[in-house]
Amino acid sequence: MRRQTIKKSVSGFVVVVALLAVGVAAGLWWERSQAPGDGMETSADAAPGGPAVLYWYDPMYPAQKFDKPGKSPFMDMELVPKYADEGGNDASVRISPGVSQNLGLRLATVTRAPLATDVTATGVVGFNERDVAIVQARSGGYVERVARLAPNDVIGSGAFIAELLVPEWAALQEEYLALKALGDPALEEAARARMRLGGMPESLIREVAASGRIRNRIAITAPRGGVIQSLDVRPGMTLMAGQTLARINGIGTVWLDVAVPESQADAVRVGQTAEAAFAAFPGKPVQGRVTALLPALDDAARALRVRVELPNPDGRLRPGLSARVSLTGSSGESALRVPTEAVIRTGRRALVIVAEDEGRYRPVEVILGPESGNDTVILSGLEEGQSIVASGQFLIDSEASLQGIVARGSESAAAMPAPVALHEADVVIDEVSEAYVTLSHGPFKTLSMPGMTMEFPLARPELAKGLKAGDRVRAGVRETDDGLVVEKLDKTGGAQ
Repeated sequence: MRRQTIKKSVSGFVVVVALLAVGVAAGLWWERSQAPGDGMETSADAAPGGPAVLYWYDPMYPAQKFDKPGKSPFMDMELVPKYADEGGNDASVRISPGVSQNLGLRLATVTRAPLATDVTATGVVGFNERDVAIVQARSGGYVERVARLAPNDVIGSGAFIAELLVPEWAALQEEYLALKALGDPALEEAARARMRLGGMPESLIREVAASGRIRNRIAITAPRGGVIQSLDVRPGMTLMAGQTLARINGIGTVWLDVAVPESQADAVRVGQTAEAAFAAFPGKPVQGRVTALLPALDDAARALRVRVELPNPDGRLRPGLSARVSLTGSSGESALRVPTEAVIRTGRRALVIVAEDEGRYRPVEVILGPESGNDTVILSGLEEGQSIVASGQFLIDSEASLQGIVARGSESAAAMPAPVALHEADVVIDEVSEAYVTLSHGPFKTLSMPGMTMEFPLARPELAKGLKAGDRVRAGVRETDDGLVVEKLDKTGGAQ
């Protein structure tokens, strides 16, 4: 009895499954028979009252739009529809307040403020080349005695250097004393003039006149205090008139040679206030000012050399010390500013995410100016008072890319394209075609790239016109997200 009951239950279950299969098949047949064409509904066939499809796109290449569904030409996948209600327009992303809070989005406001020219750089202390004294022999003679000095010694003003014997002075002094004894003021003054022309200092002439004795030895002293940079006098030497005995550099003030990055060179002005902080003297910054902008840039560091003059009354600042320098000032002009952290730099352009009403966010391409403290100046693309995303903007930018949203700038931004920086070097062409060129190039100094032989893609086929292997040209390359691209091959500018 039990076996018969189980057998009946199993046979009943099989009958139920069979009936369900027949019902599903019948339903599918009926649905296909009622559907137009082949019965396959595409994403373009929106339901009545449903959202309209704006275009189709490949999520891996969202910038490319298609007007029909189908397979992506880039990837082996179906194109995805972009509906009209997915953001109100095709240039913004909509995020609910709850999601915004979870993402940690933080907003900031585009402000307008005076443009501060604050620059932080490093510098090295050097001598003040304007504070130099050259000690020379005014008359030929012999060195009888020299002080125990050596180069790099620090001496004070009036310090003894050497004693000279000048035989010619004896005859001039005897003539002066004889004419003085005659009591003729005119002759006496003429004799004084001859002694001056003979190289005697005024102090020695007064001493001879007062004592009435011959003084043909003179002590050479330092005209100012400082560091002895050179000392070319030894006992027993014979000196010629005008021969240099020593070179003394004062240390009352020093120069700070500051390397300002090329990108901030326009923010430095003569007369700016400078504050130098030395590791050797923590907590004791020294105030100075910019006295000169040197005409040549440092090729290796691509930096503008700026001269800052610092007071050094106690002589503790010695050449060779390094310092961190803050150059402060203001151009007097106002400019739009946003927090630097709000800017998305892609390599070829800069983006800012603008926050709009109803939780919509729109990427905007902007043109950047210099940095000022924690802010970056915006030359074009934004307006004062706009709200922007200062934290979490990279997530929104990624979502915009997935939805195929392309950032657009304002009309002024379109009229002011960012300048293309070309890095140039002298090269020799090894191979050339319409698409690529192989170059044996010298160093690209602005890229810190040494000389080598490598292949570059050409930006335009016409660049290769008229060129052949062995030609010497001046090449200009541009940095892109995919590497270096040749933008210029100037045959007339090549090395001869």
